[in-house]
Amino acid sequence: MKYTSHGIENLKIAYIGGGSRGWAWKLMSDLAVAGDVSGQVDLYDINYEAAHHNEIIGNKFNDAAGATTKWTYHARRTIGEALTGADFVIISILPATFDEMESDVHTPEKYGIYQPVGDTTGPGGIIRALRTIPMIEVIAKAIEKYCPNAWVINYTNPMALCIKSLYDTFPGIKAFGCCHEVFAVQELIAKAVKEATGAEITERKAVKTNVLGVNHFTWITDARYHNLDVNKIYHDFVEKYCESGVPKDNPDSVFECAHRVKFDLYKRYGVIAAAGDRHLSEFCEGSWYLKNDQQISEWDFVRTPVSWRKEDLNERIARSERLCSGEEEVTIQNTGEDGVRQIRALLGLGDYTTNVNLPNMGQIPNLPLGIVVETNAAFRDNSVDPIFAGAVPEGVWQLVSRAADAQAMVATAARERDLDLAFKAFANDPLVNLDLPTARKLFDEMVENTKEYLIEYFK
Repeated sequence: MKYTSHGIENLKIAYIGGGSRGWAWKLMSDLAVAGDVSGQVDLYDINYEAAHHNEIIGNKFNDAAGATTKWTYHARRTIGEALTGADFVIISILPATFDEMESDVHTPEKYGIYQPVGDTTGPGGIIRALRTIPMIEVIAKAIEKYCPNAWVINYTNPMALCIKSLYDTFPGIKAFGCCHEVFAVQELIAKAVKEATGAEITERKAVKTNVLGVNHFTWITDARYHNLDVNKIYHDFVEKYCESGVPKDNPDSVFECAHRVKFDLYKRYGVIAAAGDRHLSEFCEGSWYLKNDQQISEWDFVRTPVSWRKEDLNERIARSERLCSGEEEVTIQNTGEDGVRQIRALLGLGDYTTNVNLPNMGQIPNLPLGIVVETNAAFRDNSVDPIFAGAVPEGVWQLVSRAADAQAMVATAARERDLDLAFKAFANDPLVNLDLPTARKLFDEMVENTKEYLIEYFK
C-alpha cells in the first residue's frame, strides 16, 4: 500500500469466496468508482474456475463507463497466496451448497415449522452455523498466519456467529460484519418523512438512527432527520399502514415485504424493528407470524424457497459466462453497500459512521459482554469504534436476550464440536414448538442431511 498525493495505490484486498456471482460483482462496481484508491484484488474460492471467471470480469470494470480508478484481479489457487500481504480481507462464502440449505429451510416444514430465510436463527440457522463455524475457523487461522494486521469484513451468514468465531479463533483479529437490513428501514423512514412533510430524502444516511440488537433482529431507539424527531412521524405512519401494509415496489420479489411484521412489533413494544420482515419473524414465537403459509400471506411477506435460489444461481452462472465472453458488458451501478466506504474511512480518507457487527464491549450494557451485537460504529483512520447505543428497551430485551443466549450456546457447541449442546439450543428455539423426542428426530434428520460437512462433530 502506497500513499500518494492522488490517494492510495497498491492496496491489496483478498476476497475469500472470490467466485461469488453476487457480492463480488457489487464490490467490483463500487471499487471502480472509489476514485482515490487503487490496487489489486486476489480472489480465492474452492471453485477455482468461478474465481477465474471473476478475474476476467473484474478486470473488465477498468474500462467500464464511469470507472475512475484501476484495479487488477487475480484468481489464486491457495488461500495463502490470496492472503499474503493483504491490507483487507473480505469473507463472502456459501457454507456447503444449496442442497444443504434446502434441508435447513424445508426439512422442518414436515414438522409444521416454516422459515422465510433459515440462515441466521431457527432450526435452519443453527444447523447452518454448525457447518459454517469450522470453515470460519480455518479462515481465521489463515489470516493470523498470512496477514494478521489486515482488516476483515465479513458478509457471510449467520453473521453474528461468524464474527464471534473469527475472534474466538484469532483474538487479535480486526474484524467486523456488514449487513444491509437496516438500510432498507432507513429508506422506509425516509418514505414516512416524505409522506408527512413532503421532504425528499435522496440519501438514506441523512436519516440518523440509533441501532441496537443482534444481527437480523436489530431495533432503532431514536431516529432523526435534521431537526425533525422522526419517532412521532413513524408512529403515525404505522397507524396508517399497520393493517394494509406499505405497497411494495416489486410485488413479485421473493425478498420484499409490506412491513406489517415490523409495524406489529412496533405496536407491541413501541420500538422500530430494523430488519426485513422475513428475518424478524424468525426470532419470534412461531404462532405470531409463521404458523402456516396462509398466515405468512396475511402478513404480506414471502418465504424465499431454496428452489428459487437454485434457479437464480443458474441464471447468475449463465450471466458470468456472458460477462466473461463479452456477450454482456459490465456496468457500474450504485449498489448501496457500505464496504468500500468503510475501507476508505479505515485508510484515513474521511470518517464514516454506520451499523456493523462487533463483540459487545459495553455498547449495549444489558446484553452479555463478548456476544456479537449490531450497533453504529465510527470508522476512522485504522480504527473501528462501536458507539454506545444504550440498553435494549424493556420488552424487546426479552426477545433479544433470548437470541443472544442462543448465539452463545451455538457458538460453544460449534467450537467444541458438541452436537448434544447444539441440540439444546435447537430445542429451545422459539420456532421449534415440538416435544423433546420429536425435536430430536428433526435435529438428527437435519444433521444427517448435511453430515458431509459435519465430519468433525463425529470424530
